[in-house]
Amino acid sequence: MLKLERAKFIMDFLESTYPKTPVPLNNTNTFELLVAVLLSAQCTDERVNKVTPKLFKLANNPFDMVKLEIETIYNIIRPCGLAPKKSKAISNLSKILVKQFNGIVPNDLNEL
Repeated sequence: MLKLERAKFIMDFLESTYPKTPVPLNNTNTFELLVAVLLSAQCTDERVNKVTPKLFKLANNPFDMVKLEIETIYNIIRPCGLAPKKSKAISNLSKILVKQFNGIVPNDLNEL
């Protein structure tokens, strides 16, 4: 079996075995999911799910997130660890989404 055929066989098997893989991070839109994934680095999904409701109550889209001070984001996400870098990343990510994509998370992985 060639590598490409084997890869296709494995992908077909996985797709038939696990047709709908649940996302363990709570979210109501693609922006929330993107932020939750960013927060999940070096953090458990359980902890991310405890932190994000407070953050998303203040800002669940890039337009509202850019209005928050980095310190505000930092104080909310601190339990996730690496808060100084993650809070800046969330702020910068939101600014990019607003400026370059009109606040919409791109569906294309290359654009993202």
